[in-house]
Amino acid sequence: MDIIFKNVAHKYQPNTPFERIALYDLDFTIPSGKFVAIIGHTGSGKSTIIQHLNALLKPTDGSIQIGERTIHAKKKDKDLKDIRKRVGVVFQFPEHQLFEETVEKDICFGPTNFGMPLDEAKAKAKELVQLVGLPLEVLEKSPFDLSGGQMRRVAIAGILAMDPEVLVLDEPTAGLDPRGRKEIMGLVTRLHKEKNLTTVLVTHSMEDAASYADEIVVMNQGTIVMKGSPKEVFNRQDELSQFGLDVPEPLAFMMKLEQKLGILLPDKAVTFDEAVEQIKRLAQKGDHHA
Repeated sequence: MDIIFKNVAHKYQPNTPFERIALYDLDFTIPSGKFVAIIGHTGSGKSTIIQHLNALLKPTDGSIQIGERTIHAKKKDKDLKDIRKRVGVVFQFPEHQLFEETVEKDICFGPTNFGMPLDEAKAKAKELVQLVGLPLEVLEKSPFDLSGGQMRRVAIAGILAMDPEVLVLDEPTAGLDPRGRKEIMGLVTRLHKEKNLTTVLVTHSMEDAASYADEIVVMNQGTIVMKGSPKEVFNRQDELSQFGLDVPEPLAFMMKLEQKLGILLPDKAVTFDEAVEQIKRLAQKGDHHA
C-alpha cells in the first residue's frame, strides 16, 4: 500500500493570530514494502507528517493517498477507522499510549475496538507478546511495572494486533541505553521483513537511518530538502550540516581516516559494517605494499 503526498501543507490554528505553518510543498511517496527514515532537526515537521499518515491530522492544502483512500484538504472524511487499522503508529513515548491495567488488556484494546471477539484478541496477545520478545507472564503485569524498552515492545505488540500494513515509529529508541536501542531496532527490522510491512521510522539517530532504511527523507523547517538512499543522502555532508544534521559516526570516522592517510575512498561507508569492511580492505592493501 503506497502512501502518496501531493502538494501537502498543514497549518496549525489557521485563520487565527496563532496560525503557524508546520508543513508546506510536500510531494513524495512512501512505496509499499519499503523502509523509509525521516530525519530532521527538532521542529522540522517530522511529527506532523506522522500524524498525517493515518489521518490523525488532515492536510490544510493538497491531498494524501493512503492505499485506495484519498484524504483531501477541503473534504469531510467519513469513517477513518480502516486507515487507522492499516497504518499503525507507535508514538515517541509509548507509556502515553498504554493505559489498561494489564499488558493483555492493552494489546487486546485495539483489535476488540475494531470488532474482534475477545477470546481471539487474547490468543493474538499471547502470540504477539512472544513475537516482540517478551515472556508470556508479562501479559498479567501492569504495563507501568515494565522497563522503557519493554513498554516499547508492548506498544508495538498493541499496534501489530490490528494487522497493519504500515508500521510508523516515532523515535522508538529515544531514552534507551545502547543495548536497548539495538534490541528495538533489531525487532523492528525483523518485523519489517517477516510481516512484509511498510515501515516509517522518524529518528534523531543518523546511525539508525543509515543502517536500516532503504530511503531517507530529510526535513527542514516544514518541507523536504533532500531524499535518496542512505549513501546518496549522507555523502552530501555539507548540505546536511546547513540543516544542523551530522553524518553517521562510521562515515565521520572514515572521513577522518581519509584525511590522516591522505587518500580518497571512492565509496564511503555509512554503516559500521561497511566501515569494518573498508578498514579490512585498506589493511590488506597496506600488507601488499609492505
